[in-house]
Amino acid sequence: MHRSKGFTLLELMIVIVVIAILAAVALPSYTDYIARGKFVEAHGQLADVRVKMEQWFMDNRTYLNAAGTACGVTMPTGQNARYFTYTCPIGTATAQTYIITAAGNAAEGLAGINFTVNEANTRGTTVTGGSVMATRGYADNAGCWVRKKPSQC
Repeated sequence: MHRSKGFTLLELMIVIVVIAILAAVALPSYTDYIARGKFVEAHGQLADVRVKMEQWFMDNRTYLNAAGTACGVTMPTGQNARYFTYTCPIGTATAQTYIITAAGNAAEGLAGINFTVNEANTRGTTVTGGSVMATRGYADNAGCWVRKKPSQC
């Protein structure tokens, strides 16, 4: 009797099913891991800008620029702002207060998540309902910068 070498169709189908199940479990975990890695930029840049704002305040006794129209320091841009857009929105900065916001860039898959910090070092995370980040399971946390879903600091 001559026995042929190779795989049967059933064996091949079982391998394909196992690979599909592993991919279905691993892919969401991997994309979440990548997103959390991008959060590091926002956390680091916000902390850095906050220190610069305090240095500005010590030198000028105000958080406002010389014209009195915006925050006294320049927000990160270019290579320092790859995954987030940093702003100190008009109206949130006064002589004694400010709020700096890092808004996730949609092109980087971070649409809908915002991190904030103010002059008292109060950190917060807001997630827009129905956004990409909300559908991934992230949620608001008024007391910290979220590092893991749903709203763990």
